[in-house]
Amino acid sequence: MLVDSHCHLDFPEFAPELDAVVDRARAAGVGLCVSIGTTLDGFPRVQAVAERFDSVWCSVGIHPHEAEKEPLEDAQALIALAQGPKVVGIGETGLDYFYEHSPRAAQQKNFRLHIAAARELGLPLIVHTRDAEDDTIEILRDEMEQGAFTGLIHCFTGTKKLADAALELGFCISVSGIATFKKSEELRAVIREVPLERLLVETDAPFLAPVPHRGKRNEPAFVAHTADVLAGLKGVAREDLAAQTTQNFFSLFRKVKRPE
Repeated sequence: MLVDSHCHLDFPEFAPELDAVVDRARAAGVGLCVSIGTTLDGFPRVQAVAERFDSVWCSVGIHPHEAEKEPLEDAQALIALAQGPKVVGIGETGLDYFYEHSPRAAQQKNFRLHIAAARELGLPLIVHTRDAEDDTIEILRDEMEQGAFTGLIHCFTGTKKLADAALELGFCISVSGIATFKKSEELRAVIREVPLERLLVETDAPFLAPVPHRGKRNEPAFVAHTADVLAGLKGVAREDLAAQTTQNFFSLFRKVKRPE
């Protein structure tokens, strides 16, 4: 079994055929998906999708792009919404200095409050970081000194410096379809050095479809292609890669119930 640890099944691209998308995931051996929250305003839609399907779980969070529109004053709103039985993570949150759709200070404040929620609840933190490695590392290290929490760097596209810092903090690293792109050799070189027991796989669907579907709408079934490439990078059989990344997922997302 594979797990798509990060997708966005509430997005309108999936609305006309959501049942078929989930069915295709199961047919491809993807037994579970985590549909990720990006705004508090849209969280009811995220939660509704998770509650509709036994194989779908969800997270609650505010994407760094939305930090100016949804500024947090404390962690209580996240904590309250995370009480739902299908909510298994906090985020996605983090820093994005590439687009800077929100001011950096607003992103950083929200990021720290997501960490506070993850720490209090014992749920994993789902981190988005783009063109912000130094500040991401600094905040994670500073907050870890205030009290331990767990998490992952989602859709990892960073440097060895970020990978090493994440591993040092006890985080996992999640690999997306970007790792299958022809021009991603530097990324693949970093991923080769990450211990297999710290890796997850994801789609970030509907974005970033892996080869051979690049340029098309992504969906959870396509995580199988990323898993194939990752197995090759790690020099293991596809079945072993699936087993280990799935075990890694359950070790991190402890609130998720294993399928019978």
